[in-house]
Amino acid sequence: MNIAIVGATGKVGQKFIEVLEERCIKADNFYLYASSKSKGKKLKVFDCDIEVLELSEENIKNKKIDYALFSAGGTISKKFAPIFVRYGAIVIDNSSAFRRDKSVPLVVVEANKEDILLNRGIIANPNCSTIGLVLPLKVLNDKYGVKRVVVSTYQAVSGAGQKGCDDLKNGINGLKPQKFIYPIFNNLIPHIDVFVKGDYTKEEDKMIFETNKILHTNIALTATAVRVPVENVHCLSVNVQLKKAFKTSSVKKQLSLAKNIIVLDNPSKNLYPMPIFANEKDEVFVGRIRRDYSETNALNFWVASDNIRKGAATNAIQILQALIDYKNKGEI
Repeated sequence: MNIAIVGATGKVGQKFIEVLEERCIKADNFYLYASSKSKGKKLKVFDCDIEVLELSEENIKNKKIDYALFSAGGTISKKFAPIFVRYGAIVIDNSSAFRRDKSVPLVVVEANKEDILLNRGIIANPNCSTIGLVLPLKVLNDKYGVKRVVVSTYQAVSGAGQKGCDDLKNGINGLKPQKFIYPIFNNLIPHIDVFVKGDYTKEEDKMIFETNKILHTNIALTATAVRVPVENVHCLSVNVQLKKAFKTSSVKKQLSLAKNIIVLDNPSKNLYPMPIFANEKDEVFVGRIRRDYSETNALNFWVASDNIRKGAATNAIQILQALIDYKNKGEI
């Protein structure tokens, strides 16, 4: 088995390697790709020094790559993912390039693992905030049915890459931002990605579309996405109107039983999800679970999820693990 990582020198690319090592997913060969600027650089994978290759068709075609993990931006994905597929690889793409493509599965393993079997060579990894939302929504929709969702995101600067992190650190010293249009230090910016139809941002539009694609639903959902001066871990404030009556205690139990959800909910002990708890974790943390008395069968809760791990690298590696498992069973 040969595995490629495209964008290997970036934040998510480095996290791909870390999670592969943690989960002991070994390959006969790892091929690391990046831009010409990183060509020749060496990265460690399972204690082996591997030279970074410049991303080009010439460096792909004879490698017999089985799986390619992409985190290099939508433009690169659109150009090179089909090339990897043409030479026999299955691509797991972390960009937004293929998420709206009807022929490309958009997968969160805990929610729609079986969609992996529908792939034609490319599988899309959802937006990081969508992943944090989908895990608890899947549980609630299966048990009670979800009618409507209002979500506000509180997104860390690492979601904007290294330049976003630099803006936060440099802003402490009064330096002008290079990534964001306003200073992020000591500030909140209710604007992530470009503005689109209806004055929503693309980030907000992504959450609405992607949630329903993953869950195979038509849930009424509205979103507001905000960048906050936190280095890592996205948080969500979620209001859900359910189709069936519920007991709050039962909701907490259902969520606590779900795979890769950790319920932190004890107001008497001031216990609730925060970035300091979710940082460097693969699970989605849910708390502040309480009834919304302003509407019938409505519920509020709060989510914290590491956007670089579960929101990107870990979810992609989970897809890879599922692919390998399906292949070993002869289903792919």
